[in-house]
Amino acid sequence: MTKSLTVSLLIAAALWFLMFSPWTSGWFNFWWAMSASAIILTTCAIIGLKGHLNIWSNSAQQNLTNLGLSVLIAIVLWGVFYIGDKLSQSLFDFARPQVDLIYGMKSELSPQIIACLLLLVIGPAEEIFWRGYIQRSLTRQMNPTLAFILSTALYTLVHLPSLNFMLIMAAMTCGLAWGGLYRLFPNRLPAIILSHALWDAAAFVWFPF
Repeated sequence: MTKSLTVSLLIAAALWFLMFSPWTSGWFNFWWAMSASAIILTTCAIIGLKGHLNIWSNSAQQNLTNLGLSVLIAIVLWGVFYIGDKLSQSLFDFARPQVDLIYGMKSELSPQIIACLLLLVIGPAEEIFWRGYIQRSLTRQMNPTLAFILSTALYTLVHLPSLNFMLIMAAMTCGLAWGGLYRLFPNRLPAIILSHALWDAAAFVWFPF
């Protein structure tokens, strides 16, 4: 693992600790902190890849296809979480309170502003960093499947300071979904980025669980 990749991961871990840890809860508005963190991680990705992100295609047809795929991916993933939410509530007494704790952050800003931040800043930035930079860089250094497993594990681990089992499992599920898609279709990163943004807004604002 390169030095720049290691430093970027340490920065991500520190930011996620500050945002999700119960010891730092209430220090700042979560959504503005998350947006600032997203910008920092995108900057790390741009520096780490030396400006060569190459995300968007010059083909209008391919961009339209990516848009359709992103909507489909977001819908399927929302359905998976809907089923998982119902199952977890029937199996674990702590499931609903932990999910409600996550949604409690919605009170810090208006739903419209939260949706805009998720769509335009937070969702895209997470995919640019975790799949476009971390998983892509690891894939260049090792077996692609191992890179997928490791990047998913790292994405899950940075959520551990939350001490919220439901959030950690949600992160792992999303990491497996988007990381798996990138493993299979590395040329479809734009669709994965858009699907993350759409899913975020749907799950947190438009159609919460």
